[in-house]
Amino acid sequence: MASLPPSADAASSLMLAIVITSNTPIILLDRDLRVVAASASFCSAFGLDPASVPGSLLAELGGGEWNVAQLMAGLVSAMSGKSAINGYEMALKRTGQGDRDLVLEAHRLHYGKDEDIRIMLSVVDVTTAKAAEKLKDNLLREKAILLQELQHRVANSLQIIASVLMQSASTSGSEEARGQLNDAHDRVMSVASLQRQLAASRLGDVDLRSYFTDLCRSIGASMIRDRSKISIEVTCDDSVAVSEVSVSLGLIITELVINGLKHAFPAKRKGKIVVDYRSDGADWTLTVCDDGVGMPTSPGSAKPGLGTSIVEALARQLGAAIVVTNARPGTHVAVEHLDIVDLAPRLSLAAH
Repeated sequence: MASLPPSADAASSLMLAIVITSNTPIILLDRDLRVVAASASFCSAFGLDPASVPGSLLAELGGGEWNVAQLMAGLVSAMSGKSAINGYEMALKRTGQGDRDLVLEAHRLHYGKDEDIRIMLSVVDVTTAKAAEKLKDNLLREKAILLQELQHRVANSLQIIASVLMQSASTSGSEEARGQLNDAHDRVMSVASLQRQLAASRLGDVDLRSYFTDLCRSIGASMIRDRSKISIEVTCDDSVAVSEVSVSLGLIITELVINGLKHAFPAKRKGKIVVDYRSDGADWTLTVCDDGVGMPTSPGSAKPGLGTSIVEALARQLGAAIVVTNARPGTHVAVEHLDIVDLAPRLSLAAH
């Protein structure tokens, strides 16, 4: 081989020094895909004798495990300057040893003459990382199965609790106790409905339109006796929310809708409850309004109840404010989350 010009010779010597001392598994190949130099880390990683590697064909290293047709074709193409190898994934199969998952990079080095062309091939062993990723995927899959089983058990338990409460209410001799038991039954059923809707949505973001629609349909089915007189309507934009937020919003809607069904339409009065949700970036507004009898006018008649406390707590958790107005007819409740908001809930609902 003709000697390299001084500058090329210096560059070649520098490259050899870099390869030999590299902590990354690297080999330098000539035009025939013969090893010019190999880093100690390469020899160590793949169980090769450092003294026997230089001068050997890549295809003959070890037990011939590097003789992979796709790799060889890629290296020939890189040698000609037509392409480079970037992020090529290869399974290195060695007899009597476990497979190794590798990521290869190959780049052409040209010092001025065709006979001086080299290919630098670097190797990253990702076997452990891939095994960890596979383990993670298996754990997530197992978690999803366990969560599905848990949701099934929760649904059954809630149904049993609701049945026991209803049975206790029907046999109670106290009007007050019956009312409290019926309230407890309604809330257990609302939580059961929430659980069913969220279980159907699986993991990740929840589509609020379908979630609120199904939730209100479930509440109406359990509480509205005559659907020709009272209805629930849901209007919502294309918003989605994470599971934790959707749970809180669903509970707020449940409490406000139950409150409306119980107090807005006395004496078989006809009417409608409308649930609306709109968002703009981080800002959003949830409103629940009815066209019923409206807010109580006599002092002291609107005593805060359990439902009021639940809605207040959920609003604070979401960083939202509550505004209640007399819609004449009916009541309009808005839960607002804005960039700058008074976090003290301004709520005045009939006790329930």
